[in-house]
Amino acid sequence: MTADSPASASRLRALLPDLTPWRASADFRRLWVSGAISTFGSFLTFVALPVQLKELTDSTVAVGAIGAVELLPLVLFGLYGGALADALDKRRLIIWTEAGQGLLSAALLLNALLPRPAVWPLYVVAALSSALVSLQRPAIDSLWPRIVAHEHLPAAGALNSLRWTVGGVAGPALAGVVVAYAGLGSAYGADLATFVVSVALMIPIAASPASHEAAKPSLAAIAEGARYAWSRKELLGTYAVDLAAMFLAMPLAVLPFLADELDANWSLGLMYATVPLGSMVVSLTSGWTSRVHRHGRMVVLSAALWGVAIAGAGVVGNVWLVLLFLTVAGGCDMVSGIFRGAMWNQTIPDELRGRLAGIELLSYSIGPTVGQVRSGGFAAWWGVRTSVWSGGLLCAGAVGLLALCLPGLMTYDVRTNEHALRLRDRRTAAAPAEAQA
Repeated sequence: MTADSPASASRLRALLPDLTPWRASADFRRLWVSGAISTFGSFLTFVALPVQLKELTDSTVAVGAIGAVELLPLVLFGLYGGALADALDKRRLIIWTEAGQGLLSAALLLNALLPRPAVWPLYVVAALSSALVSLQRPAIDSLWPRIVAHEHLPAAGALNSLRWTVGGVAGPALAGVVVAYAGLGSAYGADLATFVVSVALMIPIAASPASHEAAKPSLAAIAEGARYAWSRKELLGTYAVDLAAMFLAMPLAVLPFLADELDANWSLGLMYATVPLGSMVVSLTSGWTSRVHRHGRMVVLSAALWGVAIAGAGVVGNVWLVLLFLTVAGGCDMVSGIFRGAMWNQTIPDELRGRLAGIELLSYSIGPTVGQVRSGGFAAWWGVRTSVWSGGLLCAGAVGLLALCLPGLMTYDVRTNEHALRLRDRRTAAAPAEAQA
């Protein structure tokens, strides 16, 4: 072994993901594995659904309309789901909504097996799935801080991102093969099977009842969460930046048509896999994120670079360069997500965590959902590639403008932020009581 081998090994360990949350919490491991399996299946449907709509309608507007039907359930149930997550047992809420998602996959499977599959069930299932995800995600997001130590939350966020990206890479890549050679029904059937396994893995997780300070689900409780979010301008900044990035530069709805235009239908599965692939690369090398303290600046920078990379994917005409730019975009999106999650998890009090998670859900879900409508409409009017590159440039400009208008986001530092310090002290004080219990 050379003299610098220990130093090289130390640098490598500093770069790799921090596995402390995995080792320290059995519930974290169960929820992580369950999520990885269901995410893998969901990405199969994520690819199969627009492909089926394209086959049935051959319309960019019809494919983009998936975002339109998902929007209203997302808004209504996202906010109410946040209130439910604060008021009910989070584990039970997660399990029942996961089972509901499995039933929707079964409905897609049955429709695909019909001699003439109908279009309308695809939109109905998309809307109902959006409602269930909106009810579930605040519960999941507000459960992580309960099962992971405060100082390990950034590492847990990176590991959760890795879970999503593994399914995001393998799911779309496999979906392209499954849909092409085994049919849409096989993709939906595999998704159904993953939900069955996921629910079985969640059952042993410990109960997570409501905090005694939590308000009952109501419009007043939702309004209380919104007022808190409004009082935190650095949080508002993370929401606004993510909305701008996803609304203006989310190209997923037009990828089937982009593959056609590039005469590379074989690349569609790869196109869907590139954004998760870039995210996975960042997750696998996320050790550096725990040494960054100015999270707001990283959110802004990475969101702007996401837009630049998407613009590049729309400008170039070579399919391999398109795949490269989409991969870079995925990496930038993951960096933004890691630091957004760290700001949320390390500063929001437990009794408000579900409602704020509902608002977070809106910020990182409404943007992509409405972005599908935008990209589909732009593609119909001005062409597929113009839709992609113009959205990327608009994103970069909008993020830069938001950075100028929200100085609190740019100056955020987890070492000095009053909310982060207060929550850390609360959890430190509560640790002995939890250990005795």
